[in-house]
Amino acid sequence: MWAGNQVQHFRETTDKVKRAVLGLLLTLLLPVSFAFAADDDKIVGLWNTPRNDCKIEIFKRGIKYCGRIAWLKEPLYRADEGGGMAGRPVVDRENPNPNLRSRMLIGLQLIEGFTYIGKNVWEKGTIYNPDNGKTYKCKMTLSAPNHLEVKGFIGIPLLGATSVWTRQAESSLTPLDYSGSRKPQIDSN
Repeated sequence: MWAGNQVQHFRETTDKVKRAVLGLLLTLLLPVSFAFAADDDKIVGLWNTPRNDCKIEIFKRGIKYCGRIAWLKEPLYRADEGGGMAGRPVVDRENPNPNLRSRMLIGLQLIEGFTYIGKNVWEKGTIYNPDNGKTYKCKMTLSAPNHLEVKGFIGIPLLGATSVWTRQAESSLTPLDYSGSRKPQIDSN
């Protein structure tokens, strides 16, 4: 009987030690996991392209990062535009799929499938270029809090081109709506 009490006491003590160690580990590791979660969301927001003629909204969908055109400096075709498009919303007319050529550029998702791999780098995604209708592999690097290096490439990153996007200062995002009707626009800066 005495041995049975010692075994029971040993089990209870072991369980208490296990719970204490687990609690300590959770206390130490939980803030680290939140820090990583905060790091991967650093690219979420509104970004200006190098010529300041387009703003891209990067957002998180599930565990992946995506981006869409949120604003265009010239959202409508100019009066001198051929093909009877003058005054109409700019569309994805270079798309290789004829069925997609009537999609409006505002709202068009052109960045897809990015994963945060650490050290301010997002990879394994693609970027679509509506100027030529081509999709490229892409890598994004947050080189400074307000500078995002976006590298599109074919095959390996060495064979690509990089552009630097600048974070848009906080403002209300009210571009043209998807029908092309005018709404108050965000700052062009």
